[in-house]
Amino acid sequence: MKITILQGSARKRGNTARVLSWIEDELVSMRHEVETIYLNSKNLHGCMGCAKCKEKPDVIGCVQKDDVPEILEKMIQSQVVIFSSPLYFWGLTAQIKAVIDRTYSLYTNYHQPGHASLIKGQRQALLVTGAGPYENNAEGVFAAFGRMQNPHMAINAGELYIGSCTTPDQLNDSVQQKAIEFARKIVA
Repeated sequence: MKITILQGSARKRGNTARVLSWIEDELVSMRHEVETIYLNSKNLHGCMGCAKCKEKPDVIGCVQKDDVPEILEKMIQSQVVIFSSPLYFWGLTAQIKAVIDRTYSLYTNYHQPGHASLIKGQRQALLVTGAGPYENNAEGVFAAFGRMQNPHMAINAGELYIGSCTTPDQLNDSVQQKAIEFARKIVA
């Protein structure tokens, strides 16, 4: 399978990156083709809500000139996409949120006859790391992610929250095992 990982952390070697390294290693060992896109190094603009992308539903037609159309094209070519982010103020980082908002260009006629998506049937997964617990902290991110598969016509392949993160070197073997199990689950 072709798998795209959207690394939404601003820190290239932070907690999210550490957990993703275990996930990626496992996926590669299973002979999947994996590409990680470090979003913080990309030129990303938020969605303007102009709906120009809806004029030609079979192509990515955003009027903005940045790196998002290239990222969306890689998503279209993938069977699995892993969205990943640390938890910032009960939400995802601005980097990954910009890409998620721009996935608006990948589907048409949501809640209407003729609903179609360029990523129909794609497996999507979410990894979030955070300092606090899941309860009263991370639930909203996972609820929003679960809803995202509806317009995308995608499959929620798995969700993983790693809480109580301090520094990457403090992530222990049990976290590594959770990452490995997550990798196996999302491609099963």
